[in-house]
Amino acid sequence: MIDIRQIQEMLPHRYPFLLVDRILEIEPGKRIVGLKNVTINEAFFQGHFPGQPIMPGVLVIEAMAQVGGVLLMRTMNVSAEKKLLYFTGIDRARFRRPVLPGDQVRFEIELLQLRSRTCRMHARAFVQDKLTAEAELTCMVVDRESPNLPPGVPVVMEE
Repeated sequence: MIDIRQIQEMLPHRYPFLLVDRILEIEPGKRIVGLKNVTINEAFFQGHFPGQPIMPGVLVIEAMAQVGGVLLMRTMNVSAEKKLLYFTGIDRARFRRPVLPGDQVRFEIELLQLRSRTCRMHARAFVQDKLTAEAELTCMVVDRESPNLPPGVPVVMEE
């Protein structure tokens, strides 16, 4: 198990954008299982949506990417001090049911392909063993000192 302090050593994200609370299982090079405890105090609930709070789907995807980032950092045995992960693609994203305040989201990420600087993962999110979202994610590992991407690589958002 990996706790929040160890996660913060692997990822550059901090509140309010750190969206993973704990890692339950990890098999470097293969798979990872992480948790996000969703509370009504999350900043995004103020505007999404007042009186009907729902965790934005893009943040569910971002949380998947962060859990996948922990897997990749552990698999490559690199630190957040030297490397960054750029989230470069989302494919086949599907949202099955909403994530609400009080939910505990379980993320299961499987590493599909890992090349020298890029990887592809299949990510799924569950609440009470019910699939809430899934997607195929791609990312790239870059040096923190010079985080420029090669020409032609589309960046969805920075990790």
